[in-house]
Amino acid sequence: MLDGWLVPDWPTPAGVHAVCTTRAGGVSSEPYASLNLGDHVGDDPAHVAANRAIFGQALQAQPVFLNQVHGSRVLQLDAATPHAAHADACMTQVPGIACTIMVADCLPILFTTLQGDCVAAAHAGWRGLAGPGGIGVLEQISKRFCALAHIQQAQAAANVIAWLGPCIGPDTFEVGEEVRAAFVAHTPQAAQFFRPAPGGKWLADLAGLARQRLVALGIRQIYGNDSSPAWCTVGNPSRFFSHRRDRVSGRFAACIWMDGGRGL
Repeated sequence: MLDGWLVPDWPTPAGVHAVCTTRAGGVSSEPYASLNLGDHVGDDPAHVAANRAIFGQALQAQPVFLNQVHGSRVLQLDAATPHAAHADACMTQVPGIACTIMVADCLPILFTTLQGDCVAAAHAGWRGLAGPGGIGVLEQISKRFCALAHIQQAQAAANVIAWLGPCIGPDTFEVGEEVRAAFVAHTPQAAQFFRPAPGGKWLADLAGLARQRLVALGIRQIYGNDSSPAWCTVGNPSRFFSHRRDRVSGRFAACIWMDGGRGL
């Protein structure tokens, strides 16, 4: 992997690989410097194409980029899946296909079975995480992922592990009362992840809310983002893109794949 990228520290089985890019290693100029992978943010299309080629070459796998819409649709990937399908989570059993999530403040979450026969990734902004009626992207990916891997939901604790990537942190994610209400209405215990802020606002711990949802789904082996400042996209401008901080911003990516296949 390129210098400066994050390689998750978690007990993946042999043959399962994961990485989270940073701003490092690309060809884009400011405000997209340098490894912007988003083709929808105003960057030069030639630069984005070059960055995606760098990304694919480093992976030695085929990343599939989604059109993420802050929803909860789950897409099952294979070698013929095109880029830009509308979904906020994806999964695969096909070696060499990289489940890929782009972010610039939202939370990327990677999954694998301990058997290494199935991998998945999810995009969790607050809307997708909360979901209509309390059923969001993590509930949907957990159900679909366990079914694909032939695991009962009750067996998730012993068979599924998750890694949380960088996102906007609990000291910078200021939200309105409607965001807090979306979580607390269905999970009163979610109140612990909101702190009062001036003007009737709240500071929300997005990673903490995701960990709570994962535990409720039976996934207890959770690694990565612990809500500390080092994981905050807003607070680390030299390392991470942040839409909240910069408004005009590139996108970095977290992805996971199994051995086999190569390149774009």
